[in-house]
Parts: sequence; C-alpha cells; structure tokens
Amino acid sequence: MTASSKSAIGDRAMLLAAGLGVRMRPLTDERPKPLIEVAGMALIDHALQRLRNAQVTSVVVNVHYKADMLKAHLASVLKPEIIISDEQAELLETGGGIAKALAHLSDAPFFVVNTDSLWIESTPPALQRLKSAWNDESMDMLLLLSPTDNSLGYRGNGDFFCADDGNISRKVEGQGAPFVFTGVYLVHPRIFKDAPGGKFSMNLLFDKAIAAGRLKGLLHDGIWMEINTPEAIKIAESAGIIHKIKNQDSVSSNAVSPSR
Repeated sequence: MTASSKSAIGDRAMLLAAGLGVRMRPLTDERPKPLIEVAGMALIDHALQRLRNAQVTSVVVNVHYKADMLKAHLASVLKPEIIISDEQAELLETGGGIAKALAHLSDAPFFVVNTDSLWIESTPPALQRLKSAWNDESMDMLLLLSPTDNSLGYRGNGDFFCADDGNISRKVEGQGAPFVFTGVYLVHPRIFKDAPGGKFSMNLLFDKAIAAGRLKGLLHDGIWMEINTPEAIKIAESAGIIHKIKNQDSVSSNAVSPSR
C-alpha cells in the first residue's frame, strides 16, 4: 500500500510508538511505553480500538525502543492492517517519524495518535468529529484540543489558544493557555512539502501552518488524559475514568472485528 493509492479522509493513521518512555520508568525498564497496561489492556491496544471504531483501515506504527516486543505484540492484530516503520537505527522524533512513513500513508488527511493519550468519548466520537470538521480549503492540520480544566491529571499551563473560527495560536512564553494538545489530530500530507530530512519535531510544521493560518483546533467535549507517568495511571484509576474507557472499548468492540 502506498500514498499514491486513493483513500478518504481518515482511512489511515500513524501511531507514534517509538519514544523511550523515560517518564514512565520504572515500568518501561522492561517494556516499551505503548505496551504498559491500563485497565488490563496495553496503551497501544486502546489506541487501535479507537482507530478501529473510526473505520481506519491501515495504521503505520513507528518503533524504536524495545522494538521487537512491539513487533511481536502487533503481529497478531488482524484489523486494521499494521505497517511497521522501523526507527531502530535512529529515533526521528515526531515530525521525522511521520515523514519517513509517508509512503505508507495517504494522499488524503490521515490521523496521528500518540499512544499515551486516553479519552472518554462523547457523541459523536472524537475521531469522527475530526473527520466531520475537516475543511480542505482552510486547513492543513486539525488538532484535537482539551480544555486544561477538563484534562485529568494535567499539571501544565496549556499549549494553545483557539478562536471561535478554529484558528490556533501559541501561548506567549511565561503565560498560560486554556487548551492542551491531546496528541490526536488529522494532517494533510502536503504540509510535509519542503520538510527537513532526518529527525525533527512536528512543532516545526505546526508553526508553518500557524503562519499560513492553516492550523485549526477542535475542542474535545469529554475528559482527556495523558498517561505518561506511573502516577498518571493511579490518578486515572482512582477517578474511575479508566473503568469508563474500558466499558466504552468493550461496547464498541462488540460491533467490530476483534484485533486477535
């Protein structure tokens, strides 16, 4: 499957799974962060279930740290189709990792999902809302944003401002912002034109899109959490949020083909 194959918005996705998981230690001493279990299910399986529910047919997963464990885990996934993008030689960061995998993605906007993002769905679900909100004439990227006061366990000062028309701007250094980036978004491959080779952060392309007025935001209307430390798992479990996510995944999985 190549990017030249025609596809619809959100048919394909990139799961970012190559990070070292430093903040998740000691749990990541023996396994990569995407394989850390939350509510009896690996983080990467939560992400795959969300993508499966959104009718994503093909997912590229980049791997680096303890890559063989991730490859073995993903080998048994039946749907969606899994394509491995191997970064064992060099960790390419978020932008470089996606750029390396573009040939396996799409000529249409595709999803990017950080495997440490978990969220409570609303109606319609978040990924469906992103697809419905996409406007090819006005945007190159559409980020799912969460209000800082509705982001469980989040202790930062926010990332972005988002105007009523969806235009995103960064916060001024030293100040806070009302919305945090969830690590979930739609991106059109054209934004990678003239991108640097090798490793680089997607922040470079975020700034490019902001300058062109083509970085937009969509507010998540449920609870979002970033599971990037052992403490974050405890916070989510103590609040009962993980149980709600597990129930949503269980209900949704009854309507789709199982991954194993």
